[in-house]
Amino acid sequence: MKSIKVAAAIICRDHKIFATQRGYGEFKDGWEFPGGKIEPGELPEQALVREIKEELDTEIEVEEYFCTVEYDYPKFHLTMHCYLAAIKSGNLLLKEHEAAKWLTLDNLDSVDWLPADLEIIARLKERTSLCTLRLP
Repeated sequence: MKSIKVAAAIICRDHKIFATQRGYGEFKDGWEFPGGKIEPGELPEQALVREIKEELDTEIEVEEYFCTVEYDYPKFHLTMHCYLAAIKSGNLLLKEHEAAKWLTLDNLDSVDWLPADLEIIARLKERTSLCTLRLP
């Protein structure tokens, strides 16, 4: 089975997280945490900064490792390294995504998350407060 390694950003602001809706591919319209594939020789944190700049025209600061999700989709195995992140500059311009929302702990279930992202949602719900990060 093909294996794909990606990095995902849990972008936090004002106790909310940023969710994006895929605008292309097999999982079009599913909701996910933004990010993308890790290139050879790249650390997950480096890939995340690069991907968010490319996809959302925004610079982020990777604040904290959150978890790694291992998930078997029908056609590939996904390893997703997830990090809490804060916006350094930019306005989260959607270049590849169909839509985006800021979600609180109370409305995390209001969108149709992709299967691998559901594990992240479960872990976020275990936290007593969401994204208590230092903000720029």
